Amino acid sequence: MLAINNLSYYIGSRPIYEDANLHIKPKDKIGLIGLNGTGKTTLLRLINGEYTIDGGEISKANDCSVGYLNQDLLSFQSDDSILNVAMQAFEEALKIEHKIEKVLKQMETDYDDSLIDKLAKLQEKFEMMEGYALQAKAEEILEGIGFSTSDLKRPLREFSGGWRMRVMLAKLLLEKPSLLMLDEPTNHLDLPSIQWIENYLRSYEGAVIVVSHDRQFLDNTITSIVEVANQQLNVYAGNYSFYLEERELRREIQQNAYENQQQKIRQTERFIERFRAKSTKAKQVQSRVKALDRLDKVDEVVDENASVNFRFNFKKQSGRFVVELNNVSKSYGDLQILKNTSRIIERGDKIALIGANGKGKSTLLRIVAGTEPIQGESKLGYNVDMGFFAQHQLEALYVDNDMLTELKQAGSDKTEQQLRNVLGCFLFSDEEVFKRIKVLSGGEKSRVALAKTLIGEANFLLLDEPTNHLDMQSVNILIQALQQYQGTFIIVSHDRYFISEVANKIWYIEDQEIKEYPGTYEEYAYWQSQQEARPFVQPEVKHSPVQQVPVKPASPKTDNKKHDDIRESQKELKRIQSELEKVESKVMNLEEQKSQLEQELAKPTVFGNVDLLAEHSQKFDAVEKQLEDANQVWESLALKIEEIEKNLN
Repeated sequence: MLAINNLSYYIGSRPIYEDANLHIKPKDKIGLIGLNGTGKTTLLRLINGEYTIDGGEISKANDCSVGYLNQDLLSFQSDDSILNVAMQAFEEALKIEHKIEKVLKQMETDYDDSLIDKLAKLQEKFEMMEGYALQAKAEEILEGIGFSTSDLKRPLREFSGGWRMRVMLAKLLLEKPSLLMLDEPTNHLDLPSIQWIENYLRSYEGAVIVVSHDRQFLDNTITSIVEVANQQLNVYAGNYSFYLEERELRREIQQNAYENQQQKIRQTERFIERFRAKSTKAKQVQSRVKALDRLDKVDEVVDENASVNFRFNFKKQSGRFVVELNNVSKSYGDLQILKNTSRIIERGDKIALIGANGKGKSTLLRIVAGTEPIQGESKLGYNVDMGFFAQHQLEALYVDNDMLTELKQAGSDKTEQQLRNVLGCFLFSDEEVFKRIKVLSGGEKSRVALAKTLIGEANFLLLDEPTNHLDMQSVNILIQALQQYQGTFIIVSHDRYFISEVANKIWYIEDQEIKEYPGTYEEYAYWQSQQEARPFVQPEVKHSPVQQVPVKPASPKTDNKKHDDIRESQKELKRIQSELEKVESKVMNLEEQKSQLEQELAKPTVFGNVDLLAEHSQKFDAVEKQLEDANQVWESLALKIEEIEKNLN
């Protein structure tokens, strides 16, 4: 259907592809992957004819039509309804429909046999093209990817960029091209819409190429992986999970071949060096020199899986209860998001907030952050220090700062080298840290904003769609960072692999309430499938008579006792808070001592001297024990404070 032979393409003097080859057959489902900047989107544009190749050939069958969904379509606008925009996919059928209407109009005044014959032929052709079912198909796809029935008549211009992208996706799916190319299609879809697209693509009759960082989406939709690396297109005959296993096997084989070849090269070079001056060996020496020159070098395997080791330091530890939501209600006009719902977030909770768009996930995140007006109460717990990441915060980065300066201004006391290490974890190396924010791509800005959030020493993080615009390597880095994070967080995300790796609780909004599943995403998905499989049984409602309980009026003595109790509680609270401050100071001093001892133990003069090492190790163990005891005292006092504050309120 489509063949790429010896493709070469350059940006300036930099090769993106050199003699690359790929053959796409009908019904192929291909996942196109690779690091950012390797040329994935470039390949789609080359196939689409937007860019001109520098060498080789891209040949298509005569009947091969290409449909391409790319991020540029975010800016497309129209005053037509979204249904009409999607219906533009049926251009030929719509033209015939227009001709039918024109003939019918003529027949109102000129009813002759030629017009009847013309109308019959047009209607037959229109029916063969399933013209009478086209609107129903368009409605089905638009509603499948998240639009409500009432949305279909609204103008495209009223919708945000992400929703406009969905309309263009619907139009493309209705066109049914021979080769469907999708560049990051899940970026602007919620979970139900992603699952709908997965089912659609699995049964799609044509070929598909998908660029995506969503591992589970790739596993559920594609049958082969094409990896862009070293200016080549490397094919793996399986889904993404198969690719990971096969790549490791190939790398192991390549590394062994590299090491064997290097050993052979060293032996040959030693022979050349040893016998170069001997005339009797001149012929053999020259033969080996030529053999080295002709040798097809095997590349050493470069590990692209960056591993990170963040050291998260909290200035203070939060109390047991991080956030309490009590009888929270939130509405926008007639749209009720939450109604009298309550939840508690405890220290150590790793919560993934999931569900369809429009259910109120971002609203709930703002309620927890305390920036959204509500009915009810959202109460931040003791010693909670919050950090918030959302996509709009990319615009809050100072565009004239370089990356290193931006992180320095984040309020962290990390040294420049530590900040460089953090940026290195987010794939910014060497002099790249001095690049100004204004020249960074959307994905690079996301990585800087995430790094800035993670070094802020907050013990409670709110992360709204943190994986958008990140490639797989960057997502993997974020997963590792959050797995090492000892605080509490809530994440809004539609990336199932990501949330299954980091979350220990699932929140979702249903019937205007915050519901909680106390387990991982995989456990939640299994539970959900079991729930959906069960037949629905209407619960029997039993009405019991309401008993009126007489309420005794409070006596003056009772009121006085209550006031005395409050005063005593307030005194006790002040005393414990004062004690807690002393313990906090002790903890900080012990942490400083521990850090100094760690540095001492790392010195060669210490670990090279057995007696000195034993002495320092003994001191370190003693300080560590004191620190553990102090933390336990702090925990006990913090719980007492929370209990007293709750009783006072």
